[in-house]
Amino acid sequence: MCMITGAAASGLPRPGECRPARPELKKQLSVSHDSAPQPLTASSGAPLRGALRPPGDKSISHRAMILGLLSIGETRVEGLLEGDDVLRTAEACRALGAGIDRLGEGRWVVRGVGIGGLGDPASVLDFGNAGTGSRLMMGVVGGQPVTATFDGDASLRKRPMRRILDPLVRMGCEVVSEEEGGRVPLTLRGPREAIPITYETPVASAQIKSAVLFAGLNAPGITTVIEAAATRDHTERMLRLFGAEVAVTKTGEGGHGRTVALTGQPILRGTDVVVPADPSSAAFPLVAALIVPGSEVTIEGVMMNPLRIGLITTLIEMGADIERLREREEGGETVADLRVRASRLRGVEVPPERAPSMIDEYPVLAVAAAFAEGTTRMIGLHELRVKESDRLAAVADGLRANGVAHLVEGDDLVVHGNGSPPPGGGTVATHLDHRIAMAFLVMGLATERPVTVDDGAMIATSFPSFLPTMQGLGGAIAG
Repeated sequence: MCMITGAAASGLPRPGECRPARPELKKQLSVSHDSAPQPLTASSGAPLRGALRPPGDKSISHRAMILGLLSIGETRVEGLLEGDDVLRTAEACRALGAGIDRLGEGRWVVRGVGIGGLGDPASVLDFGNAGTGSRLMMGVVGGQPVTATFDGDASLRKRPMRRILDPLVRMGCEVVSEEEGGRVPLTLRGPREAIPITYETPVASAQIKSAVLFAGLNAPGITTVIEAAATRDHTERMLRLFGAEVAVTKTGEGGHGRTVALTGQPILRGTDVVVPADPSSAAFPLVAALIVPGSEVTIEGVMMNPLRIGLITTLIEMGADIERLREREEGGETVADLRVRASRLRGVEVPPERAPSMIDEYPVLAVAAAFAEGTTRMIGLHELRVKESDRLAAVADGLRANGVAHLVEGDDLVVHGNGSPPPGGGTVATHLDHRIAMAFLVMGLATERPVTVDDGAMIATSFPSFLPTMQGLGGAIAG
């Protein structure tokens, strides 16, 4: 344990002492990350048919709760993703002072305390497996006059937080205690007012950008974040929705970069948020419909934010039959229904600058590439190594277990397909990673032999209805 100053005086629970969630929200929380493993097996069968609406977007769901906390008045949210990750963020917001009630399926109300109105939580903020929620909330605490301890499950304890802590320290946050390498459990003490800074992100990460912007809300001046490659912009969009002044300028060669400038200490007002369907969750039934012969599936209300549709762009380049229908606006985002038909895919090269717009979709893209004719090269996947698992290694192991020719070259993944179904028949180690589990269950719907994942429990963190949804389309997945 690296002790920077004494933590005992804070009166907080010791790092790692994760007390239970409050009873009124605990019934909503999945405990999938602590449950016994739940193996699942997917087998090929009939074509997939039907329509579905994926769960609400996880990124927007997290931010709706957090901005509701930091606003004055009520924020009403429709279509919230009620997965474990988002519910952990909701519980953290409640612990910091927000009033939160569930009104019905996907319908929530948050009564905020405003910037500067947060209180010290009475217990550890246990984020389970929620990397996004924990990092965004570190930005909130890091800019506010509160002290809080962060922790999570075994997977979250392995994930690097130093990239978040470094700019927060520059803004006046004190790291009271941390595990070696800046991992949780750790305790932060925020300043009375944050120091506005100009920060150039070392890697393309919406989480780093958002943490700095959230801390900058309590800074008396302009907080600026510079990105060499633009990442998802939900924080900027939603800050404006709640009343903040945010200026965004394209920079760099070809306008691929962004400079984001936030005017600090605004008065945020509670508002209504409609959460569109998550494109990262839509990716799984979408790819399944492409690779299972004879399939036709309509996926409704999918967010079409240009910084989130890298997978769709790539699949269309591979020859996918994906048709956009009924484009419209919901909650400040463009959404569309996607009609997807089984297609013959071909290998392509995926450029590294596309990675920020599809970073969570590479596992299922690798599955699509296994069915394509020719070689698919995915370049610059270093960020996959610091997700819920080392996703690059986990994907490679899963491909190997199911007879797919592939190669990892540094941070590049190369998949060699021959235009026919892979052998399958393997068991995939998921490493408590929901996207690894879903990606290889999708693979098993079209391989020659069934594919098993060692644990499907963690799927609840982002897509609680995945199993009945895929079964409803005709997919053969069973425990």
